[in-house]
Amino acid sequence: MSNQGKMDCGRRRLIVATAAVGGVGAVAALVPFVSSLLPSERAKAAGAPVEVDIGKLDAGQMMTVEWRGKPVWVINRTKAMLETLPKLDDQVADPKSEKPQQPQYAQNEHRSIKPEYMIVVGICTHLGCSPSSKFKAGAEEGMPANWLGGFLCPCHGSTFDFAGRVFKAKPAPTNLEVPPHVYLSDTRVLIGEDKKGA
Repeated sequence: MSNQGKMDCGRRRLIVATAAVGGVGAVAALVPFVSSLLPSERAKAAGAPVEVDIGKLDAGQMMTVEWRGKPVWVINRTKAMLETLPKLDDQVADPKSEKPQQPQYAQNEHRSIKPEYMIVVGICTHLGCSPSSKFKAGAEEGMPANWLGGFLCPCHGSTFDFAGRVFKAKPAPTNLEVPPHVYLSDTRVLIGEDKKGA
């Protein structure tokens, strides 16, 4: 083989090697870019459903869990709490829960799947303040004499009953939001999904 042929062969190998190294470099540079477009584990977790054990939640007790960065209240309502609801129909702004603040399966007198459990997002629908998570039962100082209990937003005075329904003539325009949820068993509820295995 002539010197010219050897040089051409060497150049071809150099070009192929250079192209291969350049291709590897391009792929290496592309991986972090593509990875940055995928949601992080933290972002996935922020929107992920939350499984809650309600087995130890006694009647009259409340727990707060976080879902999508929001407080969600779960209350095991007593019979007395449930009995207040029909008495307040003429005092709350949306007694039949006709505004879409809850899934269709919670558009009932209790705004829930199971009457004893209230599950609502604990954020006032006025300006996003968090009403008192220490729900009030019975007459309280500064409340009307006929106050049957519920929640008070300290920011602008909106009040909600034990179904998260807002009282009339209050700043909050709608009831507290009921998040999608499904019962996995008698003691476990999945907040953020409304279908098993979804």
